[in-house]
Amino acid sequence: MPNEQNTQDQLATISQAQRERLFHIDFKLYFLGSVNRTDLVSRFGIKEAAASRDLSLYKDLAPKNIEYDTKAKTYIQRDGFSPLFEYSGSQTLAALLHGFGDDFVGTQKPIVTCEAPTQLNYPNIQTLAFITRAIHNSQVLKIQYRSLSSGLSEREIVPFALIDNGLRWHVRGYDRARSRFADFVVNRIEAPQLLSEEIPEEQTKAADNQWNRIVDLHIVPHPKLKHPETIETEYVMNTGLLNLSVRAALAGYVLRKWNVDCSKEHTLAGPEYHLWLKNTPTLYGVDNLSLAPGYKPDD
Repeated sequence: MPNEQNTQDQLATISQAQRERLFHIDFKLYFLGSVNRTDLVSRFGIKEAAASRDLSLYKDLAPKNIEYDTKAKTYIQRDGFSPLFEYSGSQTLAALLHGFGDDFVGTQKPIVTCEAPTQLNYPNIQTLAFITRAIHNSQVLKIQYRSLSSGLSEREIVPFALIDNGLRWHVRGYDRARSRFADFVVNRIEAPQLLSEEIPEEQTKAADNQWNRIVDLHIVPHPKLKHPETIETEYVMNTGLLNLSVRAALAGYVLRKWNVDCSKEHTLAGPEYHLWLKNTPTLYGVDNLSLAPGYKPDD
């Protein structure tokens, strides 16, 4: 991150509103690889002339970060880009996941005292930026990947989505080395490089059957509970049933995160099992069922 004192001094003299717009420019360049006047006009409701001044000011503050692509008629990230602002993991992921927060400058404070359990492994921001640019621009990503089964190896992947499984972040995409779609743990990715080449249709999101298939999960209070109505209330169940539609590629993550007993006869015992999957046949053909508590293929 640029840390020249004069740059920070200049930022300190700029109005909050303009700093938010500069932050927006920096964010788009960092995580999407491009930004233009229309982005600023539509996001902040300013005139094109004002958007041009903001882009010009950003270029003055960080000349090595931005250049104009005359062919695409947009501003793009330059080689050697170094973000002008500092990004926290939670702020960045909130912006990427929910579409808000990418224009905030400063440190937010909770309205009331609020604590959250510590997340052990926020994604590496630099790696995440390569992944989001690859997704946004439909590019191939060449990476070094650390696998538990094969150690460090070189891969080419075609990423199309980020996944938060509740414990860590994955990127979903086509694995050219194994000719299949798979999930990659973001923090196991090293030395990412963007490749610009034609992507065959069979390597795109449209060809990922597990991603495009929707599975209906019928979740009920675990039959072994003494007071099932407690769980009905907690999960806002309708007549004792929670209907959840998820992508097949994510079903295993959801069932594991919520400790849903997936055994046919609800045989799992333990205080963590508050929920039971009533319609286990719905899981037929789902790939990641090794994550589903108690599920057996013959179910």
